[in-house]
Amino acid sequence: MNNECVKLNGLQRWLGVCLVTLFTFPVWSHEFWLEPTQYRVKDGDILEAYLRNGENFEGSASAYLTSRTPRFELVTNGRTDPVVARLGDNPALKMQPVQAGLNIVVHQSDASVITYTQWEKFQRFADHKDFPDVLARHRARSLSETRFSEAYSRYSKTLIAVGDGAGNDRATGLEIELVLLQNPYVEDISEGVMVKAYYQDEVRANAQIELFEKSPSDEVTVTLHRTDDNGTVLLPVKPLHRYLVDMVVLREPADALAKEKSVVWETLWASLTFAVP
Repeated sequence: MNNECVKLNGLQRWLGVCLVTLFTFPVWSHEFWLEPTQYRVKDGDILEAYLRNGENFEGSASAYLTSRTPRFELVTNGRTDPVVARLGDNPALKMQPVQAGLNIVVHQSDASVITYTQWEKFQRFADHKDFPDVLARHRARSLSETRFSEAYSRYSKTLIAVGDGAGNDRATGLEIELVLLQNPYVEDISEGVMVKAYYQDEVRANAQIELFEKSPSDEVTVTLHRTDDNGTVLLPVKPLHRYLVDMVVLREPADALAKEKSVVWETLWASLTFAVP
């Protein structure tokens, strides 16, 4: 009887993960981000953060999937530790901080695929993310406009203050990454906060940055910004608000990925979340 119960519990857990995955990884949804339950915690308290998928800083929580997560780490004061999570964990991050200070949570997902059967949908996405020449690039490669596929992968970070929250955000080696040049938990950012954009370890100049601002009453405001020649941009922020910063790269896939996934385009999505005390 006990063995049967163990088997049943295991089956229920597996089915639960499948159902969570079905409903939290829709065919297409725009932003993907890490959302802590608290952006400031006491030294020794538990760090918790959800993986969220949605639009306009609103979305459903996604269960942790080991096979789809090549990287999940906690970076503090130059030290990097793996986030230990189990299949189906939701929130995906639930652990004690290793050190006090500014804790940087890094999450990378593997490539997923979406297939388009209408050019207009892809064009709307490309226009929104500032790729106005995509149709010309598509036609120059003699690609179908009625059925084609895109691979997309996510590179997410969140900043959580533990204890005094001292420390700095830094580049962690993600292929596409956003880095906060000031610490919002300890520095004066009344004039705004500077963000630096990276792509393949190089600064990304003249890139569109989308800023999602959520008020204490959960009202969301979205504004568009652009990096300068040094890959930096000053973003306006307000006390007691939470922020999601988003950036996308659209490129032709490498031959190996194009063959493996049967795709003709690839997008890389960077997100960064933080709060202002």
